Amino acid sequence: NIYDDIRQSSSFIGCVISENVNDEEGHRLDSEIDGYSAEWQQLMTRLEDFALKLPDAEWASFIGVAKLDSIRFFLDEMRDKAKAKMAPELERLALSLAVDGYHAWNRIYDKMAGDLRVDFEENGQTKTISMGQLAAKMDLPDRKIRQQAFEKMTSAWQSRAELAAMTLNSLAGFRLALYKNRGWESPIFEALRNARIKQETLDAMWGVVADESPRLQKYIAAKKNILGIDQFKWYDQTAPVGKTSMKFSYQEAGDFIVKHISKLSVEMGEFSRRALDKRWVEAEDRPGKAAGGFCTGFPLSKESRIFMTFTGTFGGLSTLAHELGHAYHSFVLNDKPSFVSRYPMTLAETASTFNELAVTDAAMEAADNPQEKLMLLDQKIANAYIMMCNIRARFIFDKTFYAERKKGFVPRSRLDELMVNAQKEAYAGTIEGEGWHPLFWASKLHFFISGVPFYNFPYTFGFLFANGIYDRALKDGASFAGHYRNLLADTGSMMTEEVARKHLGVDLTKEDFWRDSVNRVLADIDPFVELAGKLK
Repeated sequence: NIYDDIRQSSSFIGCVISENVNDEEGHRLDSEIDGYSAEWQQLMTRLEDFALKLPDAEWASFIGVAKLDSIRFFLDEMRDKAKAKMAPELERLALSLAVDGYHAWNRIYDKMAGDLRVDFEENGQTKTISMGQLAAKMDLPDRKIRQQAFEKMTSAWQSRAELAAMTLNSLAGFRLALYKNRGWESPIFEALRNARIKQETLDAMWGVVADESPRLQKYIAAKKNILGIDQFKWYDQTAPVGKTSMKFSYQEAGDFIVKHISKLSVEMGEFSRRALDKRWVEAEDRPGKAAGGFCTGFPLSKESRIFMTFTGTFGGLSTLAHELGHAYHSFVLNDKPSFVSRYPMTLAETASTFNELAVTDAAMEAADNPQEKLMLLDQKIANAYIMMCNIRARFIFDKTFYAERKKGFVPRSRLDELMVNAQKEAYAGTIEGEGWHPLFWASKLHFFISGVPFYNFPYTFGFLFANGIYDRALKDGASFAGHYRNLLADTGSMMTEEVARKHLGVDLTKEDFWRDSVNRVLADIDPFVELAGKLK
């Protein structure tokens, strides 16, 4: 109950701050909740201490009680994690210090990013806009607008780069000091443990992605031809191609999602309808909002809330479907005990990506001209491009940055260099000339999230995993909905490899599943290239 109280409060304040990044009282309460979270974690260390003191035979007897059946996985996992930590009193001290140390750097970054504003000229008018609004400009068809948005973003972060470098180094330094005292040699140890995956699984996935990424060069070449550009730059990644009359009101977008999700699962469709009708979504386009989108759960209310900025495009519709997928995942776990309703990041993107795939395929079927089909094909492949290249670049940067941070402070110029090197390795020759984004380490908030180290690979994992599930859904037909619900219901009480083995019959430590998934997501390249050639 205490844990659910904290989660409920944290979700509420997170929503308050996101809808108004300048809410001072919200930021104060967010800091206060961090204190409660630390106290909760200290209580958990006492439970861990109790678990560690019991001999294995007594522990097995303790968790063998029928009353604990539903949370046995959590208890065993907790005990295993505790074995890799410091003494309980030291863990409690570290958690206490983290409130105004470790996690404070995260809050400083959020405030710094939220306060950034730029003057942006468009259609003869100049407006002051937030970073979230500026990021949305990168998806527009006018290359001059995209370039201006990129340059404005870069300029804004140039003014904060030294402070951002100090913030990132301080956060990482605290993290590494904690790891050293716990005896964790690898900076990715915690991330793998939180993701509930083995190193072999991560290696298998990234190995396939690295092997297959050069296939995207064909897609980028065709896209350059359509766009009429000589060199593909960072700000061209999400440039739309094709022409479409697809504009949606918020109501139309919701209706479209409900209609097509219902074809795969009546329950998913009904849930989405309820979330929309009850106004669980904050979608208004206005200044002062945080960038991006998210879905957060309210365990006491057994509801979710979705935050995004809806702009009437198919991309906005896809984002709404994505977040409704997250909400459905939480809904499936509503009746589970809190301790087994928390799923790892690797599986957190399963339902959201599944929804995106469903609505994109539906839009493809509904498209009534070649230009619309080209646009939708592009969006599908562009998503794969981001997951295979952009996310991999983030992972490579994290890996190299933490290796260097172990030796000492990493200056801003070196961070820029590490970021460009990571992009060159991950993008497989698709970004050309000097079209890189050296300050991506500063502008991307995921590097500064203290509660989730290596906040990158779970996206690619979830994307490819969901594609494998979606492929199974198309093959299984009507019987799929129940199997899918069962899979989601197990995500909080099993290792990720076990979920895949039980519900899909695949071994994630081998490359076969990952190669099949990558082949599926890249299968649209040839149709795109062919259609692009005809329309050009």
